[in-house]
Amino acid sequence: MDAAGKDSTIKHVMSGINPQGCQVHSFKAPSTEELNHDYLWRCSKALPERGRIGIFNRSYYEEILVTRVHPEILEQRPLPMSIIDNNIWERRFEEINNFEKHLVNNGTIILKFFLNVSKEEQKERFLERINRPEKNWKFSENDAKERRFWDDYMSVYEDMFNHTSIKYAPWYIIPADHKWFTRLVVAGIIYTQLKELNLKYPSLSKEQHKELLKAKEILESQK
Repeated sequence: MDAAGKDSTIKHVMSGINPQGCQVHSFKAPSTEELNHDYLWRCSKALPERGRIGIFNRSYYEEILVTRVHPEILEQRPLPMSIIDNNIWERRFEEINNFEKHLVNNGTIILKFFLNVSKEEQKERFLERINRPEKNWKFSENDAKERRFWDDYMSVYEDMFNHTSIKYAPWYIIPADHKWFTRLVVAGIIYTQLKELNLKYPSLSKEQHKELLKAKEILESQK
């Protein structure tokens, strides 16, 4: 949701993480190159390698949200018209679930956060972006226009949760009217997941330990 606090939540929750082990991708409107691939492609190629944390600010879920509220967008995509039918959303739910299952089966942990801001609070945040010069850059005229489709978005969000919140890749719906609370809850969920991994520093083999002791002797003998 726009103005729900996605950017600031990423900033505050992840600010203490070593940047060598973390990467953030913000997905805007797809480029021409991205549109010439399937809708999962641009997120798939941005996936983190093993041992790193990847954060997606928006994702392929836009392709079952915005395009559903505004079907004219989907009709303008370079897709065969034969697949743009009444079953396309059910197919995309299945495709996304299969994609995420594939990632989990290969060792990726998926946490999906939905920051649920109220319509009233969203309005106040938009007005703040207009009234404060240093925040003007964050406001888009389209933000105000999209509020007319609030009920439509609520409907497609609910359908998305019902079809894609699954045991191996759950959705966490976070109240977002109070930013401090949103950040606390998101941080707590991530902390719990990391703790369950029981991470440890790499251990040495007996042979490597012997080499370590030899290196110690050499260093201690040097002036």
